[in-house]
Parts: sequence; structure tokens; C-alpha cells
Amino acid sequence: MLDGGFWDEPEKAQKVVQQVSALRDKVAVFETLARDFEELEILCELGEEADDQEIAAEVKEGLNAVQQRIADLELAVLLNGPYDRGNAILALHAGAGGTEAQDWVEMLLRMYSRWAERRRFKVEILDLLPGDEAGTKSATIEVSGPNAYGYLRSEKGVHRLVRISPFDAAGRRHTSFASVDVLPEAEDDVEVEINPEDLKIDTFRSGGAGGQHVNKTDSAVRITHLPTGIVVNCQNERSQISNRLAAMKMLRAKLIDIELRKKEAEIAALRSDQQEIAWGSQIRSYVFHPYSLVKDHRTGEEVGNVNAVMDGEIDSFISAYLREKARGASNKI
Repeated sequence: MLDGGFWDEPEKAQKVVQQVSALRDKVAVFETLARDFEELEILCELGEEADDQEIAAEVKEGLNAVQQRIADLELAVLLNGPYDRGNAILALHAGAGGTEAQDWVEMLLRMYSRWAERRRFKVEILDLLPGDEAGTKSATIEVSGPNAYGYLRSEKGVHRLVRISPFDAAGRRHTSFASVDVLPEAEDDVEVEINPEDLKIDTFRSGGAGGQHVNKTDSAVRITHLPTGIVVNCQNERSQISNRLAAMKMLRAKLIDIELRKKEAEIAALRSDQQEIAWGSQIRSYVFHPYSLVKDHRTGEEVGNVNAVMDGEIDSFISAYLREKARGASNKI
């Protein structure tokens, strides 16, 4: 940055400045933790000399806070993938089961939205298809915040719900499934080759709520990427231009995800890893009846308070998954 020609290429220079800023932030977090711990040590010594129970309680509370911040920092260190520090695009789809499965998608959508709110992340709905009677058939959202993709990539897979259905007059227990796909949002400098000749772009009238403008104009956009067969839709925005930009963002994310899966498969083959990397694998069960339990089948992590999980408290599952992946990678080196 001190080089005389550093600002000759402003865009490149700006990205370097952003990288330096991110590194400085990480160092600042560590230095703050070290300083707070030293202050607690001094306070602890004073409390012991004075035999002051109030100081002891203050030290205990401070240590608990520092331990939690250290755990958060350790978790952040595990986010070392090429796109982990960026935003995430979540696509949720109802499985078989009609209204019950569509209601399950809406519950998951709320869960991830609440999780994002807790972290002060921004959530933007890119596409949403309402259910026939209730719930949501499918939804695509963008979650923007530091390390959003790094955290949420652990949520990719099939989520299973077991409960007494509110839509069943006989009060029977139902099992429903919904798939969650998590894609990285590529930064503008990431090269993704998209040939305009490979795209089929259709416009149509948006469905569902949105007012007269949405229903009377061809504002919705569907883009088909012919070489891969990928189809993306966006009808949430009021203008065709906005929907097209959002659809292209989703297409770029899907193409990057394909490349990431190829690399994962190659690495797994080199390591003789027999575990299948499958989009359709069931990763977690949420049981409301006959007992209350949420269990992640990959890590064994369990939480008994299912309502808290549905209110966005999923960090324990994310942490367990990232630590499991880190241990697995370490054991195979």
C-alpha cells in the first residue's frame, strides 16, 4: 500500500484495502480478547487479596463472556473456504406431502431469517412461490453479512419434520421433508464464464401477492442455462430489469457451486473418502411429537428445545458441523 504506484489501478487497490481492513479486524479482535483477559487476571488478584465475593462474581461473569468470544473466534478460523467470508443464497423447496411440506418450508424460512436477525445480517427475498392453501412451495433468499456462506453451507441437505399436523382433522402424526440448498454469492471479480448465447430468457407475469403492477405486466424472469440445464426464476421485484439481475446472481451462484462440488469430489477421491457428497442426504430431524428433539445426523449434535431452534438458535449445529469437518480434514492429512 505504501508503493508509489499502488493507486494506479484503483479497483485492484480498493480490494487490497478491503483485505487489509479484514485482517486488521481479526487482529483487533484477538488483541481485545488478550487485553480483556489480562484485566480479568488483575481483577481476580485484587478480589483474592480483598476476599471480595462481588469481585469474584464479576470475574466469573467476565470469564464466561471471554470464553464465548474465544469460541466464536475459533469457529471463524474454521471458515477458510474460498467463498466462506461472502454472502449466501439459500433455496428452500418443499418435498412430497402437499400443504404439510409447504408449511415446513415456511417454518424453515422463518428459522433462517431469525438466525440472520440475531447476527444482524440482511435478508432479501429473491424469489418466493406461495403454497396452494398455506405455507410456501419454494423460496430463495440472500443472506448478507460477514461469513454468511461459511456458516450456512452446513445447512445444505434435506431437513425432516415430525409432528402432529395442524392440517389433519384426525390429529395424526406426519413426517415432512424440505430441501435446503446453499450457494455462495460470487464477488464481481470472480470469473464465471456465462456466454449470452447459452441463455434462454423468458418473461412472464408474476403470481401471488404483489399488487396490480405485478399481476398485469411480464415482470417475472426465468433464465435457463442451456449447457447445464440450470433454471432460475425471479418474480419478487416489480421491474423486469431487477428480476433479471437477481436471476443472473442466482445463476452465477449455482455455476460456482457446481465447480465447488467438482473440487470436493476430486479431493474425496484422492483421500479415498467413501462418504457420498449428496444433495439429497437427510442431515437433520426436527421432532415435535412424541417428544421434543432436534438431531443432526452427521455430527450427533442434539438440542431438546425444538422451539428455540425454530426461533433461529442453530449455532450449535453449525459449530458442530464445522468442527467435525475440520477434524475429518486433519485426520486425512
